[in-house]
Amino acid sequence: MKLVIGGYAQGKLAFVLEHYGADRCRVWDGVLPKEADAGMEMVVIDHFHNWVKGCMLGGGCPEAEVGEFLKNFPDCVIISDEIGNGIVPVEAFERQYREQTGRILVELAGKAEEVVRVICGIGQKIK
Repeated sequence: MKLVIGGYAQGKLAFVLEHYGADRCRVWDGVLPKEADAGMEMVVIDHFHNWVKGCMLGGGCPEAEVGEFLKNFPDCVIISDEIGNGIVPVEAFERQYREQTGRILVELAGKAEEVVRVICGIGQKIK
């Protein structure tokens, strides 16, 4: 698994498609697929942070669900905005979502074979 992080609108998806080859990737926007399509080479999850939020709002357990996803798609690329910087949200759920997303990303970074931070469209490998 590869993890790509960065701020909002910093070119993360464009970086991934250029780096890994757009013709080799199937992009899922804020969704974790349940099963692979025939011939699919690389699963790319864009806006992972939005998936975490939706999972939490739906009463799911994002840690368990992403763990199961990674068993089925160990060679995927996960792209997430960095949401833990800046002003702390006033609403309790938004604080919980921000913290839970951050903790999941820390766990994913630990398991990832590669972690890249993208700023202004430029990827910087940090692991």
